[in-house]
Amino acid sequence: MQSNSAKEKDRKMNITITGSLGHISKPLTQHLVKEGHSVTVISSNPEKQEEITAIGAIPAIGSLENVDFITSSFTNADVVYCMIPPANYFDHTLDLTAYYLRLGRNYVEAIKQSAVKRVINLSTIGGHLSQGNGILKGAHYVENLLNELPSDVSITHIRPTEFYYNLLPQVHSAKINGFIASNIGNEVVNSWVSPVDIARAIAEEITTSFDGRKVRYVASEELTYNELAATLGKAIGNPDLKWLSITDEQMKDGLVSVGMNPGIAAGLTEMYAAINSGLLYEDYNLHKPTNYGKIKMKDFANDFALAYNKL
Repeated sequence: MQSNSAKEKDRKMNITITGSLGHISKPLTQHLVKEGHSVTVISSNPEKQEEITAIGAIPAIGSLENVDFITSSFTNADVVYCMIPPANYFDHTLDLTAYYLRLGRNYVEAIKQSAVKRVINLSTIGGHLSQGNGILKGAHYVENLLNELPSDVSITHIRPTEFYYNLLPQVHSAKINGFIASNIGNEVVNSWVSPVDIARAIAEEITTSFDGRKVRYVASEELTYNELAATLGKAIGNPDLKWLSITDEQMKDGLVSVGMNPGIAAGLTEMYAAINSGLLYEDYNLHKPTNYGKIKMKDFANDFALAYNKL
């Protein structure tokens, strides 16, 4: 006789995905469609409609600012995957916390109105912290908002570690200066993750029967910043590439100097300082993933080298 877990994995479901065809949502959609599920993809970009259809999914074009639209897209879904789309950190009118709270509340209302009973929420490393985590505080608030839903709504909070592609803006410094700089020490260990590995984890959670509230950390590889610089340096043909540790003030001033919203610059600096101190990873270290993702820094280094060589 099949277990309930096995039956859940075999059952074809109606699944609604937010995040358009982004770094996580595209491979997630492709995987779920391949498994025979009916997948609706929410996107604010009408130009994505044709690509979504070509993958074999159903496009739902509209805004996450519209609760009625979200509700209609969630209605009849067995599972919904929620994420807060990236904001423009160079928009000086952006209130990042208010943005997260607004969309988080929209999700909560849409989940209530559509009677969805299974939610996968993309949170982040540091999502357990109410302070000291900088720009990640919004994700903490969204977790709390969702957790206030009735107990018959099962929720998995996915907390990925730092994305490999966050390193791509560093190609300029690597090429021009011969170093990568941040307010994090050279021998600090950070955990990195690929969006493809996150998509795999979300797909597993979608097809696994579960009741209640759950947190799942997702990571691909842990290494020091010196090891990171060595891996990227090898890929770009500069074995002497260094990781340069700078002060919090230098970090914040540098971000502001390139036009970033000063509040966001301060939040990013606080987030990186929390990596440096270990604060951001306190809960992760107690609940590390059983299995790490397949994509490693040496794999991402090929993308870094491609961007580097285009400069």
